[in-house]
Order: sequence, then structure tokens, then C-alpha cells
Amino acid sequence: MHQTREQLDVQAKEILGKFSYDTITMKERMGIPAQEMPAQDPAVRVCNMEEVAIGYTENQVRVEALRCLQCKNRPCVQGCPVSIDIPGFIAKAAAGDFASAISILKDSSLLPSICGRVCPQEVQCQLTCTVGKAKKDIDQAVAIGRIERFCADWARENNAEPAMEIAPATGKKVAIVGSGPAGVTAAADVRRAGHEVVMFEALHKAGGVLVYGIPEFRLPKAIVQKELDNLTAMGVDIELDFLVGRTRKIHDLMDVDGFDAVFVGSGAGLPRFMGIPGENLVGVFSANEYLTRSNLMKAYDHENAQTPLFHSKKVAVFGGGNVAMDAARTAKRLGADEVYIVYRRTEEEMPARKEEVHHAKEEGIKFLMLHAPVEIVGDEKGKVAGVKLITCELGEPDASGRRRPVEIQGSEKIYDFDSVVVSIGNSSNPLIKQTTPEIEVNKWGNFIVDEETCQTSMKGVFAGGDIVLGAATVILAMGQGRKAAKAINDYLAAL
Repeated sequence: MHQTREQLDVQAKEILGKFSYDTITMKERMGIPAQEMPAQDPAVRVCNMEEVAIGYTENQVRVEALRCLQCKNRPCVQGCPVSIDIPGFIAKAAAGDFASAISILKDSSLLPSICGRVCPQEVQCQLTCTVGKAKKDIDQAVAIGRIERFCADWARENNAEPAMEIAPATGKKVAIVGSGPAGVTAAADVRRAGHEVVMFEALHKAGGVLVYGIPEFRLPKAIVQKELDNLTAMGVDIELDFLVGRTRKIHDLMDVDGFDAVFVGSGAGLPRFMGIPGENLVGVFSANEYLTRSNLMKAYDHENAQTPLFHSKKVAVFGGGNVAMDAARTAKRLGADEVYIVYRRTEEEMPARKEEVHHAKEEGIKFLMLHAPVEIVGDEKGKVAGVKLITCELGEPDASGRRRPVEIQGSEKIYDFDSVVVSIGNSSNPLIKQTTPEIEVNKWGNFIVDEETCQTSMKGVFAGGDIVLGAATVILAMGQGRKAAKAINDYLAAL
């Protein structure tokens, strides 16, 4: 049964009234129920692009924070890629001191309002939470990400974000290629050290995957813009419509334009396809293109946007990750009658966040598990008319540790669809490698970097995020941006 934010707040207020922060015992903390995230009613939200998860109330966040045991060995910190002082900020949140909580968060994370929304805490900090382990249920772990989100939102809405201190000018100049989470983090940390920073973005809007990849209903773009505004206020110059590798090569930036170091955080934006017949038919999209049309170019805004939109009725989305869930839920909001996730394994092996799968199901997305596409079938006009799927069963685990899908020969069947969205991952864009041969890459085209410094094989050039890791998470990209920034600051100090 769907509960409103107001109903959940009343319940939290009753719980909060039973305890004192100063005297609450461990046993009492363990007995507090996990707080449900308020969300839009599924029947309402499927007709709009507004954020699905509305966010905790103040009573809820304090109750959820009281569930934290304040473990001395701090296992949650070990699970955080940027080592946030999680018990520290949660203790402040439990006491209602949100200004101190955001100050602690900002010491390690520049983008808490974003990470609190899109990071997979259930496989990072919350995976090691003592409460979740004691209850033998990851869903019972302290909701670290939701508390983080509340504190960040509170600071933004109350103009209480801590000011960033900038060191005196060094006279050194750093180029940041890409304005996604790795680039934003690296730019902020390098700028704090007093270096001049110019960030180059290939698209007409900054934010990288946070803007073109993640839908408004999961991450409102106003939040991303606020973080970029903070960067600009620090003195970072953001150059849009500037494609490094085409507009200017890295050699030009360093040898002609006077940049002393370069950080490449250009992401993984080259979509992969399956190589099956029919992928060139009208009505077949990569998830990248499909989501970019909606997220960046506002195809859903029929009155104000002129972005062409393919009017689908029955959509098949190939893949089982978060991007597949985003594409499927977007298709529903764009007017499709039926949307299916087609996945070769079972829900247990799906890489998508459990919460995203749950939301997708609530919104009427259907799941065809243990099915693999073998052909996209077209009509006489070259448009998608169906998809031939083969049934699979699970075999032995593969290199990823997940059980391998094994096709059952003779089980092929054609299903009616008029659109297909391929969401099986992205590769690195080869442009910079093609124009900068000194930079070594692996067989997938990802930059090879020093693990400690994120320096590439080219002197003065560092890299991080998806261009190094392949498609990873926001917080992992931020971790690399921070690591690279420290190495850049050390490198420039030694020049």
C-alpha cells in the first residue's frame, strides 16, 4: 500500500518522541524500524518527469540516523570509495545538526546531493553496515545514502553550504576534459590548490552523464546545475561545445595554449550493439541516444522542445542494468503502452539497483527474464515489427561471477514490438586516443593509468572515471577524480 510523505512523517515523529539522542541504547537503536523513502504514487509519476523519490522528512532522517550504532571499527567507511566520515555525519544528523553534517560530508564528497540519489550504496557503504549484517538483510542496513541526500538538500535549500577555500594563485594552468563527476571533482580539488582551471565540455550543456544519461525523475537537473554553479563560483571556467581531440588536441592544449597538466574524464559514451540482424532498422536506438533525446534535449516537453520523438507503442529494452531501467521507465513516460525488459539471466543476476527494479515494476514495466535477442525483425518499410528471442537457462558462473546464460536451441519465438532500445553498455570514445597516440589503452579502449596517481603514459596527462574504469558509478568516478587531483597538485608543485 502506498503511504504518503505526510503519513510516514507522522509515524517517524512518534518514534522520535520515544528516544533521547543522549541516552538511547544499542538495543533501542537496533529496534528502530528502517524508514521508508517517500515516493510519488506510481499511477501519478508514470505520467510526469518529476523526481520519484521525494526524500525523507526531518523527523524521518533523524529516526533513520538514530539506527546507526556508531561502530568503532567503522566498516561503512571502508565501503565508501571516497572514505566519507559516515558515522560522523550521521551522528550530527541524528542530533538535528545538519550544518555540521554537511560540513563533514563536503570534506570528502563534493556532490553529496547527487551521490545520495544515484550511488549504489547497497553494494558499497551499506553492504558493510553492522545493522544490516546483524539483521541478515541488506534492506535493513542504515540508509546512509538517504541521510546523505537529506543533509545535502537541506544545505542547498537553506543556503548553508560550506564555503570552499581557494589557495593563493600559483600561476599554473590545468585543463579538465569532460564535466561529469570525475571532471567536476578533479576541477574542484585542483582549483582549491590555487591553480587556474578550464573545463572543456563537448556538449552544449555541462554535467556529462549526470545530465544526458540519468533521467530527471531520478536526478533533477537543477541539482546538477547548482553543483556546476558552485564550481563556477570557485573560479573554474567551463567551455561548452569544445570537443578535445577535434576542436583542440591534447598536444595543442599543452604545447600551444599553455596548460601545465590535463585531466581526462571524458567518460564512456560510445554505445555497444549486439551485432545481431536488424539493428539498423527504423525504431532501434542505443540507450545513449534514447536517453539523450529525453534528458538533454527534453523530447518529453512537447510544447517547448523541438526534439524529434519516435512514438512507440510496444518497446523492448535489451539489458538489465540501471541504464536499461532508465530507458524502460522513460519509454513509459514518453507514451508507450507496453515496455519490456529483455534479459538473459534472472532478476538475481541483474546489475541494476534493487530500488530501480522495484520502481520499474511499480510503474508497469514487464520483465522477460531468461530470454536473449537473436534478431530484430523488420516490416516492408524497414521498421521494427518484432524481435526474435531465444529462451535461456542458467549455467556455470562466468568471469563476472554470475551464472552464465545458456541458450536452449529450438526455443526461438518472435514477439511483437515496434521499438527496441539496446542497453548493453558503452565503450570509451576513441577520439582522444586516435589524436594522442602516446596514451596507452587496454583492449577495450580504456586509458591505462597508474593506480596510485591516475597518470597516463603521457607526461602531465592524468585520467579517471569511465574512460579508465569503463562504465562505473558516480562515486567511483569521483574517487578517481580526487585521487588524480592530488597527484596533479603534487606534479605541479614539483615543476
